[in-house]
Amino acid sequence: MALTGVLALGLAACGGDDSEGGEGDSSAPIRIGSSLPLTGEFSQPGQAAKQGYEVWQKMVNDAGGLLGRDVELVIKDDASNQNTVVSDFNALIGQDKVDLLLGTFSSLLNLPASAVAEKNQMLYVEPAGGSPDMFNRGFKYLFFTQQATADKQGKVFAEWVAALPEDQRPKTAAYPTLDDPFAAPNVAGIQEVLEAAGIETVYQETYAIDTKNFDTIVNAMKNADPDVVVHGAQFEDGIGLTRSMLKAGFAPDMFYETNAPSFGAQYSDGVGAENTEGVLYAVSHSPEADTPGNAEFVAKYQEMFGTDEVPEDAADGFAAAQVMQAAVEAVGSIDDQGALADWLRENEVDTILGSLSWDETGAPTGEFLIGQWQNGKPEVVLPADVSTADIEIGWKPGASG
Repeated sequence: MALTGVLALGLAACGGDDSEGGEGDSSAPIRIGSSLPLTGEFSQPGQAAKQGYEVWQKMVNDAGGLLGRDVELVIKDDASNQNTVVSDFNALIGQDKVDLLLGTFSSLLNLPASAVAEKNQMLYVEPAGGSPDMFNRGFKYLFFTQQATADKQGKVFAEWVAALPEDQRPKTAAYPTLDDPFAAPNVAGIQEVLEAAGIETVYQETYAIDTKNFDTIVNAMKNADPDVVVHGAQFEDGIGLTRSMLKAGFAPDMFYETNAPSFGAQYSDGVGAENTEGVLYAVSHSPEADTPGNAEFVAKYQEMFGTDEVPEDAADGFAAAQVMQAAVEAVGSIDDQGALADWLRENEVDTILGSLSWDETGAPTGEFLIGQWQNGKPEVVLPADVSTADIEIGWKPGASG
């Protein structure tokens, strides 16, 4: 039976009688470990995820703790490196003796990190890491806390394009893609839908993660003259390729980019606020969403970090911690992490991202939001029932202030 799982943060101290589990008699903090890319290629989202964890920690401790105990975070810097993240999670488990784990950022880093958790039979709740390859390994302890895996994150956008009237629907498309386990399946999922709708692929290229100069790719795309560009990106390459497009005077009728446009002011500063108008992207969180605890999260984030803007990756980090908290409070103990995993597979959890549920592999079963930059700020435009603005057709660089 599916149950709504998360308890309000205000009830955090009422997580159940823990006399059998043994934690209730202890005054020692519950130690929660993670390693995040605080430096290196993924430092922007890594820092934001850390902030999300810290907001959750503050709110839970202010409400009385988890199972009546304070929460202590133990966070290392994996420097965006796969070898380092493995060493870090081994150290968190073997040396720091943390009680629970929260995941890192990106599929690239979560693939090896989750394997360490699985080997040690510890629950592994990840805020960002939606590659389908995460979920084909038969893992028991892995859960991804966004709404959909990478191959389905652009599904709502792609189906909207495919359903446009013929005189508005793109005829041709280009797909430049970072060689990355998140970006590649994300673009492939969109491409499959668009090609099925008769939209011809006129350019496709996968580039290395250390690519800095995108002029050759952009010039080739410009020569192919696509109506829509679907760019599979992380952050820095998203900024870099967009800058090259602007430099070349190449502005397709429609521009969809993964990840980078969801970074708010960091994105608009990177490409120029005047060049954001009409850019489309998938997004997991909206600060305006009427989801359980969202208003409280947004207010606490703004209070703690002194900014009105709330990064998507901070919200994803907070939601991952919410999911972990829900399992711990429902089971009433941290002794049996298999029981925590079993509970998550059988239940839904209400989070600031909405209600989340998972299949047997730990993959989520929902749909992503689609965002669009309009009038210098990000809006949610799809699905229509949760949108903050109507979707507009066209990328108009130079038009937004």
